[in-house]
Amino acid sequence: MKIHILQHVSFEGPGYIAEWAEKNGHSLTFTRLFEAFTIPLPTDIDLLIVLGGPMGVDDTEQYPWLDGELDYIRQILKMDVKVLGICLGAQMIATVLGATVYPNDVKEIGWFPLKKNKGLPPELSNNFSNEVMAFHWHGDTFDLPEGAERLFSSEVCLNQGFVFNERVFALQFHWEVTKESVKQLIEFSGDDLSNGEYVQSVDELLSTAEVYNAIHQNMDKLLDYLFF
Repeated sequence: MKIHILQHVSFEGPGYIAEWAEKNGHSLTFTRLFEAFTIPLPTDIDLLIVLGGPMGVDDTEQYPWLDGELDYIRQILKMDVKVLGICLGAQMIATVLGATVYPNDVKEIGWFPLKKNKGLPPELSNNFSNEVMAFHWHGDTFDLPEGAERLFSSEVCLNQGFVFNERVFALQFHWEVTKESVKQLIEFSGDDLSNGEYVQSVDELLSTAEVYNAIHQNMDKLLDYLFF
């Protein structure tokens, strides 16, 4: 299968997704929007993954390529291509589907549990317990787009993910991070770590191997479902 990744900054890469793709024999190509880039025809890919980034969906003056990226996602959603958006990627999908993205009441940065919602497809829902762990690094949230089904919620963020048309998944949280990629986030986005009840310390963010293994198992389940 051909997987294409839209990457917004050098320090937010595919993380564990690259490992999953390699062990399952899928090819990965990239559009790195922070460099000179090309972008494939929608007909040339099987799965589009839109990664996160520190910018917001409305920061088009500072990042003029955002408008073009939104148009590309809009084209993809009209076709029979599977899509996975993560954090900013999820917010971009929500925007294209007509929902509003806005600041959440609090920043959510760290390891916090999710509660699964009824919107999870039965084949996928059966593979998850009612509460699963996730890594978070966001200050914004989004409304649920019309026609979408809510997947997960956390204590301070109702819409932690949604599915649209059974093939478009948007996750506000991160199951793809590794310890090394979290170190990169801390290095380049450490200014986000202000005081807050839902902002953890650096030691808490780095956590233990067991927690990373748990979220990677969750990502396995989602990606395996997308390619079933």
